[in-house]
Amino acid sequence: MSDQPSEAARRSEASPAPGGVQAAGTVPEPADAGAPEDPGRQKPDPQEPARTRAGVPAQDSGPEPPVRPAYLQGPPPPADPWQRRTQKSSPGVLAGLRPSSPSAIRAATLWSVLATALLSALLLGDGLGPNLLLVAVPATLAAFFAAQAAGRRFRPWTVTWAVGGLALLAVPALRDAGWPTFLAVVSALALGSLALHGSRSWLGVLIGSLGLFHSVPAGLRWGVRGVRDRADDSKGHVRTAVRSAVVAVVLLIVFGALFASADAAFADLLGNLLPDLSLGDAPWRVFLFVLGLVGALAAAHTAAAPVRWDGITVRPGPARGRVEWALPLIVLNLLFAAFIALQLAVLLGGYDKVLEETGLKPAQYARQGFWQLLWATVLTLIVIALALRWAPRGRSGDRTLVRGVLGALCVLTLVVVASALRRMDLYVDSFGLTRLRISVAAVELWLGVVLVLILAAGVFGARLLPRAIAVSAAAGVLAFGLISPDGLIAEHSVQRYDDNKNIDIDYLAGLSADAVPALDKLPEPLRSCALERIRRDLVTSDAPWYASSWGEARARDILEERTVSDRESECYELGRDTSERGYEEEDSYDPY
Repeated sequence: MSDQPSEAARRSEASPAPGGVQAAGTVPEPADAGAPEDPGRQKPDPQEPARTRAGVPAQDSGPEPPVRPAYLQGPPPPADPWQRRTQKSSPGVLAGLRPSSPSAIRAATLWSVLATALLSALLLGDGLGPNLLLVAVPATLAAFFAAQAAGRRFRPWTVTWAVGGLALLAVPALRDAGWPTFLAVVSALALGSLALHGSRSWLGVLIGSLGLFHSVPAGLRWGVRGVRDRADDSKGHVRTAVRSAVVAVVLLIVFGALFASADAAFADLLGNLLPDLSLGDAPWRVFLFVLGLVGALAAAHTAAAPVRWDGITVRPGPARGRVEWALPLIVLNLLFAAFIALQLAVLLGGYDKVLEETGLKPAQYARQGFWQLLWATVLTLIVIALALRWAPRGRSGDRTLVRGVLGALCVLTLVVVASALRRMDLYVDSFGLTRLRISVAAVELWLGVVLVLILAAGVFGARLLPRAIAVSAAAGVLAFGLISPDGLIAEHSVQRYDDNKNIDIDYLAGLSADAVPALDKLPEPLRSCALERIRRDLVTSDAPWYASSWGEARARDILEERTVSDRESECYELGRDTSERGYEEEDSYDPY
């Protein structure tokens, strides 16, 4: 074979490839503009995309996107000198918990909100009493209409929370004491918030009782938007309603004033029924109006679009081994058992021996022991909660171990609760009953109820445990207010005086009007000394009927039937004589 290429090969290299595509390794020659056109040569299509790139055939990938002209292309963005990282805006924490925005607010909801605001401004400025129930009724109706418009269904737990909240508001209407009233009002707000949210988990019940405050801004915007939309679509109906209301108010004022000046009995009736309004307390009334408006709107908005706090889940901690988890709790159970065995020995006859060895008096022994046992109960509940977080799980044997160890701890703690209550009983027998003592005893008793509920949850399941504990707390606050703590303190003090002639007149004189029926049984001059301060407070009080409790009204009737005599000098001597009151020097001052 010859090394020289053939003549045909030389001709093929010199001629272009078919279709206007250059062969690999060749350089195209420039076209001669003045050369005549070859009739056998195919013209290139101007609409056809280029077939070569650097002399290499390209694959047909379809039409290419149009190229933007250079004069339309702006300058490149300047470089960030700080080299900040752009982050995408993440949705809020509550974005997945709150449903879609509620529909337009209904007219019934708006009228109920307005009624709540007006009643708040007219009735709440003179004190607390039945007026809280009167204000709560339209606020409840506003939430009901909003929930109905949103398509929410009322479940048994919703009715339970709502009825419990309204029942707690009966405490201010029945009792004059301020501290049970405060507890009842706070608990009523918590139950109302739970009724609107419908929570069932631990975090849901805890946060849901306070979640009403989160709806305040959204409720205001919702109400303003609803009023504006209705004013735009009313076609003059709003102006007509306002004019009618103004004319009705003017007629009531004019003719009511005429009838009141014509008849003294009618004037007295109007004075008792209508609130006493003056320009001096106008700022206070305006604040109460705004408070009632904001609160009713927040409740209605929550009823229409509640935050589902149950969506926040807390994962349990990593499961521990059986020995690592159970050994500390078993040691704690043995410690509780040893303490309870000693308490049983004391109750069976070793009480005097223990006092002799410790050198303490009975009251000192009881007082020192109660507070330690109260804290031991609280810490035990914390230990149970942490133990459940890291408890071994997954097998039936693990669940049996958890139930056995924690169940034994709950039973032993119940005995500790009983021992603490017994010590408080001994202390009350020695020094009497006070507000602090009855309060901490009630707390210890409720902790015992919580332990019983935990035991029941271990047997029947813990699905209802968060709500059951919330119900027990609300029921305890309601019962605490209904039993009249001040009245119970007075009755116990009167009974102690009948038994051993020991009484603390100075402390009893600082109780509320709820104590009057019991203190009225004391002989003179103790009766007048105990009731003088209460009588003075009732005389100087000008609260209307809607701001006065039933306990205050009953105390007025008793003091009007049997007047209190002036025995200031004798009361002073009784106040100085601490030996007659049975209190030791170290316990002579008790702010509670």
